[in-house]
Amino acid sequence: MWGLEISLGFMNFDGHATPSKILKWLSSIFAGILMCKIVYDLTGMISALFFRGYSKLNHKEKLDWNNRGFSTFHAIVVAAGSLYLLLGSSLFDGAQDFTINMTSTLSDTIMGVSIGYFISDLAMILYHFPILGGLEYVLHHGLSMYSIILSLLSGQAQIYILMVLFTESTTPFVNLRWYLDVAGQKNSKLYILNGAALFLGWLVARILLFVFFFYHMFIHFDQLKKVFPLGFYSLLTVAPLLATLNAIWFWRIAKGLVKTLNKAKHSQ
Repeated sequence: MWGLEISLGFMNFDGHATPSKILKWLSSIFAGILMCKIVYDLTGMISALFFRGYSKLNHKEKLDWNNRGFSTFHAIVVAAGSLYLLLGSSLFDGAQDFTINMTSTLSDTIMGVSIGYFISDLAMILYHFPILGGLEYVLHHGLSMYSIILSLLSGQAQIYILMVLFTESTTPFVNLRWYLDVAGQKNSKLYILNGAALFLGWLVARILLFVFFFYHMFIHFDQLKKVFPLGFYSLLTVAPLLATLNAIWFWRIAKGLVKTLNKAKHSQ
């Protein structure tokens, strides 16, 4: 049996990517792409049957509507899996090298499915640009895929990848806000409650979690330095970039929530 051995300066995977693992990774990536396709189609079918306003949407709105269906599904699956691996399992409990070398079949599968999702979503974003998102989404998806692929190939620093994947837990609230807006429910109580939930969820999952992320890196820096060079420097650069994007989006969410609350107050 042979493994994928890459040792070129910054990259050193040391045979971690064996043929059997590569096959499993490719299978999970394909499963992620297939999941997106199936949920995309089901979202359109179910929406046409149970939401009367769906037929009144134009082509661009239907495209975005269905796209948000599989992004929501992916977010729920990946966030739940990441939370389980981080808190519910014993994967990272008590091991001296838990920061760098702990992996499992489930963690590899979750990361592979996420790569499949990001490939699917990024392909749609680029093909229909800028209907489904601007350059900030391209940057976010590109950085996410790059980081997940490095961690998957090396088998290192998966604890940090799972922390970042858990931030996808805010996606359902983002999508629900868009759905309610398109459905003409911007003045409803559900829209206001969802906005508040999005604000709090984003604060916890994308702001405070990143504070803990950097604190965790700091106190385990001796282990972090054992990550192969490209992975080490990527952690030091990609994570701050993602945190910056999250902070920018959080500011927009906060301003939107204040505007919505003021509008609701004046309408009473």
